[in-house]
Amino acid sequence: MTQPNAQQPEQHFVEGLGLFDSTMVVISVMIGSGIFIVSADMSRLIGSPGWMLMAWVLTGVLTVAAALSYGELAAMMPQAGGMYIYLREAFSPLWGFLYGWTFFTVIQTGTIAAVAVAFARFSSIVLPAVAEDHYLIRPLHVSATYAFSLSTAQAVAIGVIALLTWTNTRGLEYGRIVQTIFTSAKTLALGALVVAGLALGWNAAAVHTNFSHMFRLGAFDPALGVPAAGIFGLVVAISVAQSGSLFAADAWHDITMVAGEVRNPKRNLPLALAVGCSAVVGLYLLVNLAYMAVLSFPEIQHAPSDRVATAMLEKLFPGYGPVLMAAAIMVATFGCVNSLVLAGARGYYAMAKDGLFFAPAGVLNRAHVPAWGLVAQGVWAAVLVLPRTYNPVTQHYGNLYSNLLDWVISAALLFYILTIAAVFRLRHTRPDAERPYRVWGYPVLPAAYIAGASVVLLILFAYRPATTWPGMAIVILGGLVYAALKFARRNR
Repeated sequence: MTQPNAQQPEQHFVEGLGLFDSTMVVISVMIGSGIFIVSADMSRLIGSPGWMLMAWVLTGVLTVAAALSYGELAAMMPQAGGMYIYLREAFSPLWGFLYGWTFFTVIQTGTIAAVAVAFARFSSIVLPAVAEDHYLIRPLHVSATYAFSLSTAQAVAIGVIALLTWTNTRGLEYGRIVQTIFTSAKTLALGALVVAGLALGWNAAAVHTNFSHMFRLGAFDPALGVPAAGIFGLVVAISVAQSGSLFAADAWHDITMVAGEVRNPKRNLPLALAVGCSAVVGLYLLVNLAYMAVLSFPEIQHAPSDRVATAMLEKLFPGYGPVLMAAAIMVATFGCVNSLVLAGARGYYAMAKDGLFFAPAGVLNRAHVPAWGLVAQGVWAAVLVLPRTYNPVTQHYGNLYSNLLDWVISAALLFYILTIAAVFRLRHTRPDAERPYRVWGYPVLPAAYIAGASVVLLILFAYRPATTWPGMAIVILGGLVYAALKFARRNR
């Protein structure tokens, strides 16, 4: 990791994204496969239909509050790099690097891998030859619980990553077109799911069961280790459940990574964040209401393979539900991967400009995009598709990326909290800086986000330590890498 070559001619980003395009980026990265699946686990954790809806409301409040707060930072510093820039400017280059390190090693690349594999998994319903147990290279064990393999499903996932990485190296316009087509399609599909559930599939018996005593405290997941049907247990259950709903609504801030390619960013970035997040949060609440209008709460809790949306459509269109849902999720995940690929490389570009990432990542190609960073991101995301976890008892293979995403939830929340705190810090350290947009409700709104997210984070540390502390380990490892880079530069 060295400083970019000063002799290379400087290229510039093309401001090719308007307000509509920017809003589509926000929507596209948020809608992947999570909304179709995570409600099953949330319902088991919480045990009450009304409080499960409140968990989604909390997710919506946290997401919109964060988006409105980020809008001030984005309008103040409208350049490629997003959270890396905000943390660097508000606190120090170390904090910017720690986020950028985690962003590359797990957050962005791990999400790309996860969503690409979700695309492959659901394509197996349409194409049976695509399956995680149809091996091109059988599992090669590196330990009792870990192995590497290449199944047809993994090959499809890697193919999706490679295809969308290549199209994005061709220029912003290619990525923008793919994004617009697939985001429009999946937003319409999500809207159709809502209409189908609320208009066509209204199940009076399920509605009566779900809404008669919707806020009665249920029996929480015993694995939480809290008293059943107690207020404290409810708070713990809702907080732990946020790891699912927040993941389903995550990555909305990726638009700030491409700020250098947004026209009139001081206006359009805050608007895109507010409109995009509000639209998706509203859709997600309607989707969950649709689930409850068709399925009883126990049916949601025990949906096969947690595929709640599939169970709903199967009830509406017997025999066709899995295929219809598979098609919708393939559209959603393909568009999501495209937007994640597009945004991620801009973060590495900003780091490379500061000498904290491989120098070629800070160079734009003839199409005015960071092609080297795109390829590096694609290669690492593809690598994360290959490792498998192995359970010797059940003899079942899983995917390592799932572990990585669980581990990083805590780290991601930490960086969100720090970034919102940056609003307060920069108001203090740079009171005279130009702020075309000031966060609505300051200081109450950003402070409320920090308080709410901190409670969730602390509860995750207490009740999900196995999937929380490893996230901190990744951040700490980033600190060691940063120290090594600084030492190398001083002794060059």
